[in-house]
Parts: sequence; structure tokens; C-alpha cells
Amino acid sequence: MGRRHRQRQQQPQRRERGTQGWPEGGYPEIVKENALFEQYYGELGIVPDGEWENFMAALREPLPATFRITGYKSHAREILHCLKTKYFKELENQVVEGQKIEMPQPLSWYPEELAWHTNLSRKVLRKSPQLEKFHHFLVSETECGNISRQEAVSMIPPLLLNIQPHHKILDMCAAPGSKTAQLIEMLHADMTVPFPEGFVIANDVDNKRCYLLVHQAKRLNSPCIMVVNHDASSIPNLQSTTNGKKETLFYDRILCDVPCSGDGTMRKNIDVWKKWSTQNSLQLHGLQLRIATRGAEQLAEGGRMVYSTCSLNPVENEAVIASLLEKSEGALELADVSSDLPGLKRMPGITHWKIMTKDGQWFEDWKDVPSNRHTQIRPTMFPLKDEEKLKALHLERCLRILPHHQNTGGFFVAVLIKKSPMPWNKRHSKHKQTQKAASIVPMTAEQSPLEVVKDQAVIEAKHADPLVDEDAESKKNGVCGPPPSKKMKLFGFKEDPFVFLSEDDPLFLLIQSFYALDPSFPKMNLLTRTQEGKKRQLYMVSKEIRDVLLNNSEKLKVINTGIKVWCRSSDGEQFDCAFRVAQEGIYTLYPFINARIVNASIEDIKILLTEENPFLSKLSNEARDQVKGMTMGSIVLKYEPDPNKPDTLQCPVVLCGWLGKTSLCAFVPKNEKLHYLRMMGVEVFKAKRKNVLEGETEAETAGQVMDKTDVECKIKEDNQVSVQIDDESNGQTIEGTSETRAIENISSDVKMIEPKI
Repeated sequence: MGRRHRQRQQQPQRRERGTQGWPEGGYPEIVKENALFEQYYGELGIVPDGEWENFMAALREPLPATFRITGYKSHAREILHCLKTKYFKELENQVVEGQKIEMPQPLSWYPEELAWHTNLSRKVLRKSPQLEKFHHFLVSETECGNISRQEAVSMIPPLLLNIQPHHKILDMCAAPGSKTAQLIEMLHADMTVPFPEGFVIANDVDNKRCYLLVHQAKRLNSPCIMVVNHDASSIPNLQSTTNGKKETLFYDRILCDVPCSGDGTMRKNIDVWKKWSTQNSLQLHGLQLRIATRGAEQLAEGGRMVYSTCSLNPVENEAVIASLLEKSEGALELADVSSDLPGLKRMPGITHWKIMTKDGQWFEDWKDVPSNRHTQIRPTMFPLKDEEKLKALHLERCLRILPHHQNTGGFFVAVLIKKSPMPWNKRHSKHKQTQKAASIVPMTAEQSPLEVVKDQAVIEAKHADPLVDEDAESKKNGVCGPPPSKKMKLFGFKEDPFVFLSEDDPLFLLIQSFYALDPSFPKMNLLTRTQEGKKRQLYMVSKEIRDVLLNNSEKLKVINTGIKVWCRSSDGEQFDCAFRVAQEGIYTLYPFINARIVNASIEDIKILLTEENPFLSKLSNEARDQVKGMTMGSIVLKYEPDPNKPDTLQCPVVLCGWLGKTSLCAFVPKNEKLHYLRMMGVEVFKAKRKNVLEGETEAETAGQVMDKTDVECKIKEDNQVSVQIDDESNGQTIEGTSETRAIENISSDVKMIEPKI
């Protein structure tokens, strides 16, 4: 005991954190220097002559903030107009930390000015009081799915996939989901089609990150997205039904954004500076090649696959592509995308590189690698020595994005097109057909059907062993076969089942009658997440997603799919229908609803979004006339823009609501309320103020923030319309404007929780 006591006394005392933070200035600042990094990339020559200093200087600068407006939603133009006319103007001549804020600029290569960047870093954007309103706008619209905070170079791979609404898409390593969101947007390019023929299957190996992926995808409210949890290098082959026959599912587009060392992200992940080593790339190369190979196998002929990393290392980039092209034996080729995305500055892929160990030792050829390093350095990491074969690969068609060219992060992209099946798939398919033809035994007149079946079994048994021998022989001859299959391992939470409603389900018959659903409504696509008890929510998927679910339930670990379209309401059970419409799926559901629709004016929408339960008497005469005779329960509120009034909101708005005996309310999430109010000219802004009390010192009051919410509302003068309201409580007539009532009610009805970005 005495020795242990003395040892504890000799141990250095742990630093205690005081009220003023960590002593001696807190944690030491990370030095943005790495001699091995500069030695490696300087020797490889990935940066053009004379640009090395600019390259290193750009890596040491913080990454600018970039965001993207969701392009497929009809109100994208309204958001863009709001940004240009209001928020960007308020940033003019602002100075933060001694630096003048540059006006946000659109990314020149992104279509329709839907992506923007500014010189503001994420840290400055969060903490500067002058930018609080702009930051609040970004946070709120991000929660609604109207804006996505995404690094500029991360937007490139989905654009190069050239997605059409009928494409079947696989995102192999999807989390956290910013690129997946882009894929969904492109799938829904035509908003008049509620169910595109295509779909997106978003996969990730990390079970916890899959739920982050679900959160990102849910913001876009698409019935054509499925999130699954599998190892991308062994993701199972799926079956689909075509013309009544089951066939292997091949994807038209595959995004293969593989795990990487991430040295292109040094500007935002500063830990990379001290942790960077070539060993990271050497360890990831094999996994990246296996994932890319698996993606190529599942790609349809004529399909397109994009391979991308946020690394600058050729071991993770050109080496993977060269190895994949070589063993494809002409089945794959690199696409020339030099004319795509005009305005994007890029460098061609490199054709010669060397391997360096973490100790600084260089190898130019696999033959030079000592045997004790063969487990770390593999032959596929080196460039081809045959110059003719190397030239035929066209590695210069790869894209390298350098940070100093357009003030971005570092990135690598390669676009592959599949011309024919992979060679091992060809051989196995041909062998299978030959085996099947040879195994057919004709029945003679002297044989019974039972004897023929026995002979057939004997022949099949004889053919079983040669198939194994052929695979072993092909490996001896160096012929590349398919990657070894792995036993599927399921981790994480056990998900609830996906149960589709039957055609004669009495639950749906009540819903169909209550909402007068169109006969074309795809009722077979409705599902629940419970097999027993009351069904609380009804979800909807597209026909293609339903087909994938039904044919592959035993192969796939599905985390989430479908959008919520109806929710059980306890109040609704006493009326004609127990289910109310959910705002999440209203835009998908609305085209099929023929009853309980109220066409509302912009003034009615403002009242419904700013007051919790407004009396019917506060609404316009037209709205009151439409609800007369309606039974209480769920309704749909629709606003149609007036082209003769260009100063008003010029995109349609569909909201779900609830009709009471004397009142009407909108069931809309709070962030969506804020979004629609902004688009209508009302801005709701939460500002934080410090509470400085008399007698307190500056140190005592520095950390105190009031809990009250300061709400600022600014309304377009053109929209002010005098209305008369018959107040039922006292029978008096009150004259005013709907904007005035919005100011009076919005502080009590709209409460916000501001998430971090």
C-alpha cells in the first residue's frame, strides 16, 4: 500500500479547468507543417511548375463556406431570389475580425446558380454577431431540406453521373449523405411526376452513420430512396421483376466515393497535418480496389460509374483505376469528361508515380520491394511498365482538383463506362449455360420419368466438382476471378419489418373514401412498420422500391425507406377517418386527393402559419365558403400563385391542416413555417442578447445570455391588405392588416431550436 501511495504522489498533477478556460492559453495550436507530406508530393510533381508555394499556402487557409440550393423543389427560385435581394445585400461592407466580407459568388461550373461560396469560414459564420441573421437563415433552410451545406468539390461526382429520372442508382459509401441528396434531387428533376421510374439505394457499412444518412435523405421527402447497411466490397446481388420474370438487378449509375486518407481535406480537418503518412494510403488501397471492383460488377452495360476520393495520393486514385481497367480486359473504359462542367479548373490524371514508405524509402517497381514489405505494398499500387498498355488506359482523363485553383479542397474523380460484362462474369455465365445444356437428359421410350430425374441428378453431381477445379485452375493461371464472397454480418439495431397493405385492407378503404382518392393511386405501395396491433403511420414507396423490397427481404438489411403519408390521429377516430395527412408526404400524395382541399389566399396562409388555432372568421370569405359542409378532420390547404402579381410568392404551396368546429390550423413543422413565411415576405429571426445587470462586472455578465427570443418581422409593403375581422369573443369589428396580426402572434407561436451546422 505504501509503494502505491508513493507512486500516486510522484505522478504529475492533472490540470484543472477553471472558469477562464484551460491554463496557459489552452490547447496548443496545430502547426500546419508536415515535412513528409511536402517531400512526397513535391517528388511526385502533382502540382504544376511554379505553383507549389500557392498550393501549400492554400492548404493552410481555412476552407470557405459553400452551400447548395435544392434544385428540384419548385421554390428554389424563390429562395435564390430571397438570397440575392435580401441576405446578400445585408453582407455588403461588413467587416468581421478585421477582414472585409466578400459578397457570396455562385460556383461558375454549377448549373443554374444553385451553388454558392463565400470567403467566410464555418467558425466565423457561427460566432460573428453581424452574421447571425444569415447563419440562422442557412440553419433553418437546411433543416427543411431547401439548402445543403456541402463542400464545393463534393458536388462534382453526382453532376458527372448525368442522372435521368428513370435511372437505377447505387451509392456504395453514402454516409453522411450530401452526395446522396444530390442524387435524389436529380431523380426528381420533373416535379410533375410524383413517382419517378428510377430509385436510389444508399449504402454504408457503418450502422450508426446509416442513421445520419437517413436524416439527410428524409429532408427531401422522396419515395424513391432506400438506405441499407452492408459492406460495400461484398454488397449482395439483388433481384428485380421484369415482365413477370426475376432477373439480377444491374444499376444504371453507381457512385463509388470510397473511404480514403483525406489529405485533400486539410483545410477543414487540420488534424491531418500531424497525422498524415503514406501508410494510410497503402492500407486503404486494397479496400478501395475491392469496392470499385464490386461496383463495376453491378453496373449495367452502358452504365456509368464515378469513382472519387478526397485524397491527392495516386496510390488511392490512379493506381486503383489502372488496376481496375487492366483486369476488366476492355469491359470498362474511362470517359472523356473534359467538356463537362465548363468553368471547373482541373488537372489531368498522372501516369507515373512512385511508392514511399512512412520512413521515406522510395520504390519505383514491385521488383524492388523487399519480401518483408509485400504485405504492405502490393503490385497493383505501381503504374504499368508497358507504355503502350499504359497509354491505352487514358489515365489523363481522370480529374484532379487542386485547392489553390478555385479556393476549394483537394479531390479526385474518374468516370467509368461499362461496355460489356466483366470477364469473370462472362466465363461463369458461359460455363453455366454449357453445363445446363449438357445436363439435359432426353427421355427414351424405355425410361420412366423417375429414372430420368435420377440420371439428371447424377450428371449434375458430376459437373459440380469440375466447376470448383476450374476456379482453382484459373487462379493458378493468374486469371482474375470474382472477389471472394463474404458471409453477411448484421450489426446494430434490429429494424422493424416493412409490411405492405393488402388490396382489401379495410383501413385503406376508409382512407380512400374520406379523401376521394383517384383510382390511379398506387395503394399497393403503402406499407407499415408493424405486423401486430394498430397501424400508427402509413408510408409510401415507389413501385420499383416495392419490387426490390419484396424480392430481396432476406438479402438486404434495410435501415429505412419510404415517406410518411398518413398518421393515426386519436381525434380522427371519432370522425369518418382515423388518419390525417402528413406534411412529409403531402407533395407526393396531393395529386391523388380529390376531396377536402381548400384553396387559400396568401393572406390565409400567413394567418395559418403565424397563429396556432385561428378562428374561421379570420380567414377570407372564399376559404370559409369552401369549408362549409365539410366534416371535421384532416384537410389539404393549397395556394396557387397569381402570375398577375409578380411581387407575391410565385410557387405553389401545399400544407396539411385540421378543420375544427370553429377553427382551422396548419400541421406544419416549425422550420417549414419559417421557410414559407420568408418566401411570403415575412422574416422570423431569433437574436441573442447579453443581459448586463446593474452592479455586475463585465466578467460576470460576459457569459450570460437571455432566454428570451427577439423576433424581427419585416413585411413587403405591397402585400399589406386591409381586412376586417369579426371577433367572435366580443362581437366587435377590428380593422388591420394580416402582417400586423403576424407580428403580434409570431413571437408566441413560433419557437425555434437552432441546430449546429
